[in-house]
Amino acid sequence: MKPLKDFIDPRTLETLILSALAEDVRHGDATVEATIPQESWSTSHLVAKEEGVVAGLEVFCLVFTRLNRETQCTLHIQDGQRVHPGDRVATLTGPSRALLTGERTALNFIGRLSGIASMASRYAALTEGKKLTVIDTRKTTPGLRLLEKYAVQAGGCGNHRIGLFDMIMLKENHIRTAGSIKDAVALCRSKKPGIPVEVETTNCDEVREAVEAGADRIMFDNMDNETITEALKIVAGRSETEASGNMNTARIQELADSGLDFISVGALTHSVRSLDLSLLFEHNRS
Repeated sequence: MKPLKDFIDPRTLETLILSALAEDVRHGDATVEATIPQESWSTSHLVAKEEGVVAGLEVFCLVFTRLNRETQCTLHIQDGQRVHPGDRVATLTGPSRALLTGERTALNFIGRLSGIASMASRYAALTEGKKLTVIDTRKTTPGLRLLEKYAVQAGGCGNHRIGLFDMIMLKENHIRTAGSIKDAVALCRSKKPGIPVEVETTNCDEVREAVEAGADRIMFDNMDNETITEALKIVAGRSETEASGNMNTARIQELADSGLDFISVGALTHSVRSLDLSLLFEHNRS
């Protein structure tokens, strides 16, 4: 899997963490400031409370080191690894105030990203050893897309385009405005050379037109399995193929050997429950 820095540069990540802390802390943690001596020092452990795949450990640690540079974060596993209830994931040692103030923000990050990685791992298992790859969509949390795309990969699935800039996707309204699939693809080739072009299709006639237009990838949108099989025969390997819409685990298993290149699943990022992880304090000293 690609490292986190290949998805988000350190300065952008720093800004994201600072924004999350500002949202929660603002001008101070009233509870901590009232109850915890400034010189207090603690050790705490990030512990899994359920089985899943972890992602976002670097982000988790950065929350605390951003609050206080003296904080030490030791990782016991790496992103992409599976955990079970009771497993220690990381250990923090540092000023108690920093650990307590950053706790919820850090857990929000790693819980969300690990939830995505855990779901991605379940989908990836359906196509293990197959040509087919399950990929994500742009149905992500605003501001967290790069981290969520990273978590999808940590779980074993693939990424679709990151945004509107790195791949052209011609949908119904684009095609209608341009006049036809053929005209829309031609416009993209002339005005945005070098950017891959995907065409969304809803029936076999549109698939034929997309193939003839030279689309790099053809999406079969909301087609039933029978129509997908027919569409694959029309494409005959001349373009990459992707199926999307109403995809669940049962359908993915049914289509695993169909010859499809990709199945895109929005649920990888928009219908995820955070993985349950807790930060347990071991001791305090002053």
